[in-house]
Amino acid sequence: MFEKSKKKYLTRGVDSEILLDIQIFMWEAVDKMPEPKDYLQVFRLTEQNGLQVIHHTSEQPEYEMTYILPTVTKAITAKVYIIDDGEHCTMLLAEEY
Repeated sequence: MFEKSKKKYLTRGVDSEILLDIQIFMWEAVDKMPEPKDYLQVFRLTEQNGLQVIHHTSEQPEYEMTYILPTVTKAITAKVYIIDDGEHCTMLLAEEY
């Protein structure tokens, strides 16, 4: 799952609502995870005291990591999925699923 050679896609919702720096950060967070990786990665983006908080989870195997990033602009609140369907990987907002 999530081999670096697979093509990566994102939806219009992600493109319009999630800053490029945060998109790249989430792709890299998946790349740096230990193997094996679940086909579904979940990211909850919230704001806390002016900082961007990114809570990353997956179910099988169970994985959980929280990142706190300084924000230059307004922090984003969203739930984002990254799905590996076997042929390619797609980043999408939860409401686009």
